[in-house]
Amino acid sequence: MNPKNAKTTPARQGSPGRAVLTALAAVSLLGAAGCAGSSDAAQDAPEAGEGTATTAPAAAEPSAAAGGTAAATPGNAASDQKYEDGTYTQVGTYVSPGGPEEIGITLTLEGDAVTGAEAEPMPSNPTTEMYQGRFASGIQEEIAGKKLDDLEVDKVAGSSLSSGGFSEAVEKIKSEAAL
Repeated sequence: MNPKNAKTTPARQGSPGRAVLTALAAVSLLGAAGCAGSSDAAQDAPEAGEGTATTAPAAAEPSAAAGGTAAATPGNAASDQKYEDGTYTQVGTYVSPGGPEEIGITLTLEGDAVTGAEAEPMPSNPTTEMYQGRFASGIQEEIAGKKLDDLEVDKVAGSSLSSGGFSEAVEKIKSEAAL
């Protein structure tokens, strides 16, 4: 299985890989709750190289999202519901001053709304590690309860470039979860 496109489904919880992902999600959410109080100065600091430079979109790797399997969480699909309820994980890419970066995003959807969110840092250098860590600690609070189609994230806990990878992953999740 490609870990970049893994989904957690109740029917497959016996898999050791799924148990690890579930445990990581729980630890991440607990860590996000504990990191909620950070200084405003740290949150307002731009990522290295931000401000004057613009970033070009990263060349995305071919994704299995188009041909992937749907999350098997049974949904209460209302007639106007656009996305299947379930938990979806995708990887988004973006370009930082240090080069191409990836960040894993897991969203749980119910009735087209985000009921859970997790970011898995996948840094290639210490600076990216710091900013993706900040992003991961604040994303749940930033988007919980919002409709999937209404998600717009520019800056989370002082991290702004990570939101490019988040946005790419959300688009992949929309394609995968579409009814």
